Amino acid sequence: MAVHQSPRHTGFRLSSLRGATRSTTTDDTAQPLAVGGTFARIAATARILLGFVFLWAFFDKAFGWGYATPSKGAWINGGSPTEGFLSGVAAGPLESTFHSWAGATWANWLFMLGLLGIGIALTSGIALRLTAAAGTVMMALMWAAEWPPAKSLSDGAPSMSSNPVVDYHLVYAVVMIALAVAAAGRTWGLGRVWQNLPVVRDHRWLA
Repeated sequence: MAVHQSPRHTGFRLSSLRGATRSTTTDDTAQPLAVGGTFARIAATARILLGFVFLWAFFDKAFGWGYATPSKGAWINGGSPTEGFLSGVAAGPLESTFHSWAGATWANWLFMLGLLGIGIALTSGIALRLTAAAGTVMMALMWAAEWPPAKSLSDGAPSMSSNPVVDYHLVYAVVMIALAVAAAGRTWGLGRVWQNLPVVRDHRWLA
């Protein structure tokens, strides 16, 4: 026996289904959008804070604010930002290389410009890919210069890190890479403006 459905009943069910679909879609997409916005703000906060770390290091070494660098050791007063650090490397495969770099004019300028450039790029949110690459190289070299096992083997002095493998230099490098991948400069920064520049659009490695 055939079963007949009234058009009114069928229309009611279809409209209810459409309403349920709209409701489900709205509920499913609301949460990811909220999480994305929260993540963007967290990433932007991390970017600005890390940028301040680099800027502070630059200004302290340049002007001798008396925290890590005394006034007499300031760069503007004839001090060297790299001599004490690199000449203190006591062991490791790059010991002789770091000693030859210690206090060199090119090393001082490259190190200080690196600190300033990375700090400005992070705080402003521009060129995060280039910043991540340059920052990773700098952090890797500083990690090698402070390699904890090498220092403990040479003179038994306490290491600057309690972990012989991972220290803050490697953490900073990973954070910079993550910020570049997440395009963290678009929130609370100039990332969107920077990425829309013609030269940046033509050379994506500058983004």
